[in-house]
Amino acid sequence: MASIKDVAATAGVSVATVSRVLNAHPSVSADARTRVLAAVEELGYRPNVVARSLRTDQTHTLGLVISDVLNPYFTELARSVEEEARALGYSVIIGNADERPEIQDHHVRNLLDRRIDGLLISPTDGGSPLMLDAARAGTPIVFVDRWIPGFDVPVVRADGRAAVRDLVAHLHSLGHRRLAIIAGPAATTTGSERVEAFRAALAEYGLELPDAYIGQGDFQAESGRRVTEGFLDLPEPPDVVFAADNLMALGALDAVRARGLRVPDDIALAAFDDIPWFVHTDPPVTAIAQPTGELGRAAVRALVDRIEGRTPRSVTLPARLVVRRSCGEPPTSPPSPTQSPSPVQRSTS
Repeated sequence: MASIKDVAATAGVSVATVSRVLNAHPSVSADARTRVLAAVEELGYRPNVVARSLRTDQTHTLGLVISDVLNPYFTELARSVEEEARALGYSVIIGNADERPEIQDHHVRNLLDRRIDGLLISPTDGGSPLMLDAARAGTPIVFVDRWIPGFDVPVVRADGRAAVRDLVAHLHSLGHRRLAIIAGPAATTTGSERVEAFRAALAEYGLELPDAYIGQGDFQAESGRRVTEGFLDLPEPPDVVFAADNLMALGALDAVRARGLRVPDDIALAAFDDIPWFVHTDPPVTAIAQPTGELGRAAVRALVDRIEGRTPRSVTLPARLVVRRSCGEPPTSPPSPTQSPSPVQRSTS
């Protein structure tokens, strides 16, 4: 394996010059930089990242702790984070919390021990002393998708309230009046926010959200199945089940089919967090879509700003309603290519 001394000898420069080139120091001449980079390529030299990190106190590595790697939303989020980080010269180490606070803190602790430059996290609950200590100690942290109130760190998220209002207006226009929700964990900001947005939107139409129509889920498919079975056993089942994430929606769909019922003929279904699978279900699922890729990219940019001494900012992007056929919608024609997209996107899938 080639060493930095080999690169210096091949390029005809000093080891210090090679080091300055590899660290993008501006004092190196263009000619020396060209020769060093050619020697690096010729010899296949790879810098010792660990040794460099000890000298510079930077590893050019970010940590990402996501809530559930099996959730397609978080899979897409992780992919966009990795792509943006790579483009900015950083690597990413990913930890899967599996919606469990103790596993989340295990990953956070390990990532901090690995001397990451900064941490991106989608918290699984409403508080973590470990993360609070890390933030107070100066570790660059950015929350993505979810956040913990009271932490003075940037938050990159989607605002789904307008999209939930669009969904309720859409359901009301279809004649639905008994609307139920499978809620996410109340300890998460997304879990509580989506219930409150749903309740507020119903109130605009004079509709209530009775306790019987609020089912407590955990962002996992099994909880969506269990809650939906409870809704179907009510003396007066709801017209619509709105699942506050995609996996709970798939569990709800399983529960309906297990009873020999059909969506939307017997009960309608809508979901928060659109995923590619929803266009392939029968019927395709009406859903609220988040700008997942842009959220991941914006989160990385905010974290790198913090790491590199710039002032990061929180980012809030709008979610949008994608209308399909799981709520009794009639088939519609797609918009003309010349039309501007509206906040409510209709799909014929």
